[in-house]
Amino acid sequence: MPKAKTIYVCQSCGATSPKWIGHCPSCGEWNTYVEEIEISSPKSKRSVSNSMILEKPLTLQEIPLGKTDRFSTGNSEFDRVLGGGLVPGSIVLLGGEPGIGKSTLALQVALTLKGKSVLYISGEESLEQIKLRSTRLSDENGQCLFLSETLLENILAQIDRINPGLLVIDSIQTVNTEMIESGAGSVSQIRECTAGIMKKAKAMSVPVILIGHITKEGSIAGPKVLEHVVDTVLQFEGDRNFMYRILRASKNRFGSTSEMGIFEMRHDGLRQVSNPSELLINSEHQGLSGASIAAAIEGVRPFLIEVQALVSSAAYGNPQRSATGFDLRRLNMLLAVLEKRAGFKLVTKDVFLNIAGGIKVTDPAIDLAVICSVLSSNFDKAVSMNFCLAGEVGLTGEVRPVSRLEQRIGEAEKLGFSKIIVPAANKGIDLKKYNIGIARVKNVNEALRILFKNDN
Repeated sequence: MPKAKTIYVCQSCGATSPKWIGHCPSCGEWNTYVEEIEISSPKSKRSVSNSMILEKPLTLQEIPLGKTDRFSTGNSEFDRVLGGGLVPGSIVLLGGEPGIGKSTLALQVALTLKGKSVLYISGEESLEQIKLRSTRLSDENGQCLFLSETLLENILAQIDRINPGLLVIDSIQTVNTEMIESGAGSVSQIRECTAGIMKKAKAMSVPVILIGHITKEGSIAGPKVLEHVVDTVLQFEGDRNFMYRILRASKNRFGSTSEMGIFEMRHDGLRQVSNPSELLINSEHQGLSGASIAAAIEGVRPFLIEVQALVSSAAYGNPQRSATGFDLRRLNMLLAVLEKRAGFKLVTKDVFLNIAGGIKVTDPAIDLAVICSVLSSNFDKAVSMNFCLAGEVGLTGEVRPVSRLEQRIGEAEKLGFSKIIVPAANKGIDLKKYNIGIARVKNVNEALRILFKNDN
């Protein structure tokens, strides 16, 4: 007879306790333990011993390769982040804030996939709501089947019956199984449902896209084991007040985690941005102070961004420091370098920094553009929009070498810039093959001398 017992499970990390406790000793969160009912069935010793006997270790030569060839989804930006396309039997977890466009992206991928049947299962919307949302998308796929279902057993039965080429589940937090008494979205339900879907997908070589909710801290809702068992974890991020969305991979067993996909949210869905540099640079800022162009790299993709700064006298006692799309602590470090190494006094000034387009950049090579934008606003002297900058600034004021410098120079040349300032520490670059002027600098003072004392 199955035995039922009551346990308390932490909704943050999945730790269990026989009684309720306020502070989780595993993850340190407060008031996250929820009562759940666990039903355990005894297993016979014979079944355990037989399963151990049937398992046979294999060498690499004996393991069959199977169907592991990637296939394209028809969405180049989505394929780029995945590493070239979907792998049969892989589990992709797509997370993001509410309203950021997760369901729209998954629906577009389902509708653009050609040559394979798609099973789109929604536990949050009815079929009529899906139909209404798909009317604004221009893509159509006659092989895409839709189902509104939340019971795991019914979902697995549909997979067996249809044998789709791609399975999309929106979202995993709405799926529940009859084997567990707790409600949908609990740690036990998410863990059990993910394991059931993963076992079926691996056995039938069906790629799966799971849409996951996130907590207020920004992490995927549910147990941390959810991110461990899936093959790829994608984060769909961006400010809902801006039109751009960025897709990043925080985990990818079949590709790189340094790739990035850029989308533009429009009334007819998400549009792929193949050349983000042309959209992130505003040519109307010519002659205005506080703006400069930086050559950044995200993954292996180079693109140019506009760095904007505003420096003004502190209206109140304490000067303000604010950064949008850039690390505030790094901004404070760069301001300290300007004061200590370059002799510019900004301690009584308010400094506001913004990366145009609403994107977040972590590339340290934009340090030089940040410093130049701050000083341009401080002196109210414009930086020529024909200049582009790339360089990491150290604590001693030196301009440190950056990675993939040739790609940065090539991107600036392609967009028509006449000159780019790069670190002198980058060696082995053939300058003769470029038609753009390249200025090598060793420290911040040399870069400022070129920008603010050059007639061009």
